[in-house]
Amino acid sequence: MSVFPAEIEDLARQVYTDFKARSWIISTAESCTGGLIAGALTEVAGSSAVVDRGFVTYTNQAKMDMLGVSPATLAKYGAVSKETALQMAQGGLFRSSATVAVAVTGIAGPDGGSVEKPVGLVHLAAQGRVGLILHREMRYGDLGRSEIRLATLKTALEMLIEIAAQA
Repeated sequence: MSVFPAEIEDLARQVYTDFKARSWIISTAESCTGGLIAGALTEVAGSSAVVDRGFVTYTNQAKMDMLGVSPATLAKYGAVSKETALQMAQGGLFRSSATVAVAVTGIAGPDGGSVEKPVGLVHLAAQGRVGLILHREMRYGDLGRSEIRLATLKTALEMLIEIAAQA
């Protein structure tokens, strides 16, 4: 029995199927999801064929150290921004053996939100070595911490399926 809802399991299996068919490898760069994306992908039997590694970079320092996110980007745009998500994806891609990296950064709550960046705001990015880049700004609303994290996980898996379909 999986620790994830059936919908997440189905999406993770689809990612596995799509990436295995292309001989593609994934890395994840996660902040607000804390490793859930890597966890869902590795729930699929045989996932070592498509998953290289996951970076959990909850702090700004971790984003800089592990993924090479620029201190200037964090200072100008903040950790929860399109710019940071894109740099996280790029770092996850180029600091691994992956073909595609997916990155997420957001505010899962219950604290940490503001008028400009409310609880439920999440930026996601996916980047492939062949130049494919996706970005999503999601405003899930204040659904509760677990629900925001699961919604982010679902969106990230859907983005991986989308980037595979574009190749």
